[in-house]
Amino acid sequence: MRYSIELAPGAIRDLRQLSAFERTQVRSAIEKHLRHEPEKVSKSRIKRLRGLRRPQYRLRVGEIRVFYDVSSSRVEVLAIISKAQTAKWLGTEGVEHEEGSTGED
Repeated sequence: MRYSIELAPGAIRDLRQLSAFERTQVRSAIEKHLRHEPEKVSKSRIKRLRGLRRPQYRLRVGEIRVFYDVSSSRVEVLAIISKAQTAKWLGTEGVEHEEGSTGED
């Protein structure tokens, strides 16, 4: 199945702030990994985030992290940030599961 990929306004801003080389790497990785199998978890590339309802997944592209959600036919990229900014971004933008939830949908 082919997913549509949509970038949130913040992700567009994040992408523009990257160097041309990093932008190319991120765009290529998004197309390669998120277009057809965005939920295919791997040891180093795609990770399902536990304890969070939003974002659901993280894609690693070198030192850059792409946070995204997946619905029935689309992938919404929420943020494209450096590894160093990850904890701060998740602390302010991450939405935790409600108490008593297992974290699995």
